[in-house]
Amino acid sequence: MIRTAERLESVQEYYFSKKLREVRGLMAKGRPIINMGIGSPDLTPSQQVIQTVQSAILEEGAHQYQSYQGLPELRKAIAAFYKRRFEVEVNPDNEILPLMGSKEGIMHISMAFLNKGDEVLVPNPGYPTYTSVTKLVEAEPVYYDLTEANGWFPMLVIPEARDLSKVKLMWVSYPHMPTGATATKEQFSKLIAFAKRNNILLVNDNPYSFVLNDHPQSILALDGAKEVCLELNSLSKTFNMAGWRVGFVLGNEEFLEAVLKVKSNMDSRMFYGIQKGAIAALESTDEWYSKLNEVYLERRNLIFQLAKKLGCSYDEDAVGMFVRAKLPMSITSSEEFIDNILYDKDIFITPGTIFGINGEGYIRFSLCVTKEKIQEAIDRL
Repeated sequence: MIRTAERLESVQEYYFSKKLREVRGLMAKGRPIINMGIGSPDLTPSQQVIQTVQSAILEEGAHQYQSYQGLPELRKAIAAFYKRRFEVEVNPDNEILPLMGSKEGIMHISMAFLNKGDEVLVPNPGYPTYTSVTKLVEAEPVYYDLTEANGWFPMLVIPEARDLSKVKLMWVSYPHMPTGATATKEQFSKLIAFAKRNNILLVNDNPYSFVLNDHPQSILALDGAKEVCLELNSLSKTFNMAGWRVGFVLGNEEFLEAVLKVKSNMDSRMFYGIQKGAIAALESTDEWYSKLNEVYLERRNLIFQLAKKLGCSYDEDAVGMFVRAKLPMSITSSEEFIDNILYDKDIFITPGTIFGINGEGYIRFSLCVTKEKIQEAIDRL
């Protein structure tokens, strides 16, 4: 009998992979499901981006293998974008590595820096991929609590009170997913100092900076950050390009060389046309961001109404393309709650438990749903 690798015993199929199969099954039976679970933008990229790709695919050499480090003009566009939007200076020659989506970067970074038995500081609640990838590379997740009382920012004295000698990497994500909390420069400074004191690679996962957020921040804007930090970013949410799989990681040359060693053995490089489209997206004017946020603001106000219908409370100041809502105290299981809504009202909402045990008592709504569908959901309740 052929057995699977032991590492697979430590992870489960990704929640959305499994749950959306169930949702699709209900839809196939004719159920009018409104999917408010996943953050897959339903809006389109700009016409400039689409036209750029259409033209690019006719260029000579467009269909050949490209560089593992991406087109030089793409790296320059990323550098200009970070300078313009975050006031961060990065060298396009050696401090930027384009990725086929930032999710692959989580795996590449983990494979580049973690050995079996190493420990990784993982936020609870937090993006579940941090945990699954850590386990797949046979390292050990060590969870640090994020609480509402502390503004969803880690109390660094708590992990520092334990032995951190095995900790090689720490994941943070600001703006935070799923809570929508942001971090100040002072808080980023504390994280950097913590990483330096304990010789830990700090990675900020930063794909939600521009959605309903008036003050985008990059951890790389802080003095000394490049000594211990990497930052992931993505075009998926900001430019409605989730299916295009375009992301990038930024940091010092030594760190990126290690990531490139992994990446160059795992994929066959990004399609030329997509890279050209990414350049056009990165050069978008302020008008793009304002129009995008007008749509999301209108949707978020309706989601607030929906949350109230369900007896939930929420943080009106949270940013990003989700609304995280706190369930009434009488509800003891968020998964049971969302299943009841799914099967009774044909509305799919994400339970907070997929983001860690600190997610119990919460649910999360995606803003990637038309205002008409959100209103329909309100009416169903």
